[in-house]
Amino acid sequence: MEKIARKNDIILIVVILAAAAVLYIGFNVFQRANTKEPVAVVTAGESVYGRFPLDEDVTEKVELPDGSYNVLVIKDGRADITEASCPDGICVNHRAISRQRETIVCLPNKVVVEIENGEESGVDSMTS
Repeated sequence: MEKIARKNDIILIVVILAAAAVLYIGFNVFQRANTKEPVAVVTAGESVYGRFPLDEDVTEKVELPDGSYNVLVIKDGRADITEASCPDGICVNHRAISRQRETIVCLPNKVVVEIENGEESGVDSMTS
Protein backbone atom coordinates (compact mmCIF):
# COMPACT_ATOMS: atom_id res chain seq x y z
CA MET A 1 0.00 0.00 0.00
CA GLU A 2 2.89 2.37 0.77
CA LYS A 3 4.43 1.85 -2.68
CA ILE A 4 1.17 2.83 -4.39
CA ALA A 5 0.92 6.03 -2.31
CA ARG A 6 4.55 6.91 -3.01
CA LYS A 7 4.07 6.33 -6.76
CA ASN A 8 0.92 8.49 -6.81
CA ASP A 9 2.75 11.26 -4.91
CA ILE A 10 5.52 11.28 -7.52
CA ILE A 11 3.00 11.39 -10.37
CA LEU A 12 1.17 14.29 -8.68
CA ILE A 13 4.41 16.26 -8.21
CA VAL A 14 5.41 15.72 -11.86
CA VAL A 15 1.97 16.85 -13.08
CA ILE A 16 2.07 20.00 -10.89
CA LEU A 17 5.59 20.89 -12.08
CA ALA A 18 4.60 20.35 -15.73
CA ALA A 19 1.51 22.55 -15.32
CA ALA A 20 3.60 25.28 -13.67
CA ALA A 21 6.13 25.16 -16.52
CA VAL A 22 3.37 25.43 -19.14
CA LEU A 23 1.81 28.41 -17.33
CA TYR A 24 5.18 30.15 -16.96
CA ILE A 25 6.01 29.75 -20.65
CA GLY A 26 2.48 30.81 -21.65
CA PHE A 27 2.62 34.02 -19.59
CA ASN A 28 6.04 34.95 -21.00
CA VAL A 29 4.93 34.39 -24.61
CA PHE A 30 1.71 36.39 -24.03
CA GLN A 31 3.58 39.24 -22.35
CA ARG A 32 6.14 39.52 -25.17
CA ALA A 33 3.42 39.42 -27.82
CA ASN A 34 1.55 42.30 -26.18
CA THR A 35 4.52 44.50 -25.28
CA LYS A 36 5.05 47.66 -27.30
CA GLU A 37 8.50 48.60 -28.50
CA PRO A 38 10.58 50.33 -25.81
CA VAL A 39 11.24 54.05 -26.25
CA ALA A 40 13.34 56.66 -24.48
CA VAL A 41 11.13 59.64 -23.61
CA VAL A 42 13.13 62.84 -23.17
CA THR A 43 11.55 65.61 -21.12
CA ALA A 44 13.14 69.05 -21.05
CA GLY A 45 11.65 71.33 -18.42
CA GLU A 46 7.90 70.78 -18.40
CA SER A 47 7.48 69.47 -21.96
CA VAL A 48 8.32 66.30 -23.84
CA TYR A 49 11.30 66.98 -26.11
CA GLY A 50 11.06 63.72 -28.03
CA ARG A 51 10.44 59.97 -28.09
CA PHE A 52 13.24 57.79 -29.44
CA PRO A 53 12.85 54.04 -30.12
CA LEU A 54 15.57 51.94 -28.51
CA ASP A 55 15.86 49.71 -31.57
CA GLU A 56 17.30 52.57 -33.69
CA ASP A 57 20.79 53.97 -33.08
CA VAL A 58 20.49 57.75 -32.66
CA THR A 59 22.60 60.64 -31.37
CA GLU A 60 20.47 63.64 -30.38
CA LYS A 61 21.69 66.92 -28.93
CA VAL A 62 18.96 68.20 -26.60
CA GLU A 63 19.44 71.97 -26.73
CA LEU A 64 17.62 74.15 -24.24
CA PRO A 65 16.62 77.84 -24.62
CA ASP A 66 19.22 78.99 -22.08
CA GLY A 67 22.07 77.47 -24.14
CA SER A 68 22.54 74.37 -22.00
CA TYR A 69 22.50 70.96 -23.65
CA ASN A 70 22.65 67.20 -23.17
CA VAL A 71 23.75 64.67 -25.79
CA LEU A 72 21.59 61.54 -25.82
CA VAL A 73 23.02 58.44 -27.51
CA ILE A 74 20.87 55.41 -28.20
CA LYS A 75 22.93 52.43 -29.23
CA ASP A 76 22.45 48.66 -28.96
CA GLY A 77 19.03 49.11 -27.31
CA ARG A 78 20.32 51.35 -24.50
CA ALA A 79 19.96 55.09 -23.86
CA ASP A 80 22.83 57.09 -22.42
CA ILE A 81 23.75 60.73 -21.89
CA THR A 82 27.33 61.03 -23.09
CA GLU A 83 27.87 64.78 -22.83
CA ALA A 84 26.21 67.65 -20.95
CA SER A 85 26.80 71.30 -20.20
CA CYS A 86 25.88 70.88 -16.53
CA PRO A 87 28.63 71.52 -13.96
CA ASP A 88 28.33 68.26 -11.97
CA GLY A 89 28.14 65.71 -14.82
CA ILE A 90 26.17 63.19 -12.79
CA CYS A 91 23.96 62.41 -15.78
CA VAL A 92 27.03 61.68 -17.91
CA ASN A 93 28.41 59.29 -15.29
CA HIS A 94 25.08 57.40 -15.01
CA ARG A 95 25.01 53.97 -16.63
CA ALA A 96 23.05 53.44 -19.85
CA ILE A 97 19.40 52.47 -19.35
CA SER A 98 17.09 50.08 -21.21
CA ARG A 99 14.42 48.80 -18.82
CA GLN A 100 10.95 50.14 -18.14
CA ARG A 101 10.79 53.11 -15.73
CA GLU A 102 14.57 53.51 -15.54
CA THR A 103 15.62 57.17 -15.69
CA ILE A 104 18.59 59.42 -16.17
CA VAL A 105 18.09 62.87 -14.66
CA CYS A 106 20.09 66.04 -15.25
CA LEU A 107 18.85 68.38 -12.54
CA PRO A 108 20.80 71.51 -13.55
CA ASN A 109 19.46 71.30 -17.13
CA LYS A 110 16.04 69.90 -16.10
CA VAL A 111 16.35 67.03 -18.58
CA VAL A 112 14.90 63.59 -17.85
CA VAL A 113 15.31 60.46 -19.97
CA GLU A 114 12.85 57.69 -19.06
CA ILE A 115 12.27 54.29 -20.65
CA GLU A 116 8.69 53.35 -21.50
CA ASN A 117 7.43 49.94 -22.62
CA GLY A 118 10.75 48.19 -21.91
CA GLU A 119 11.34 44.99 -19.98
CA GLU A 120 10.53 45.04 -16.29
CA SER A 121 13.55 45.98 -14.24
CA GLY A 122 13.01 43.33 -11.61
CA VAL A 123 13.33 45.94 -8.87
CA ASP A 124 10.25 46.91 -6.89
CA SER A 125 9.41 50.58 -6.82
CA MET A 126 8.25 50.26 -3.20
CA THR A 127 9.99 48.83 -0.18
CA SER A 128 8.60 48.06 3.22
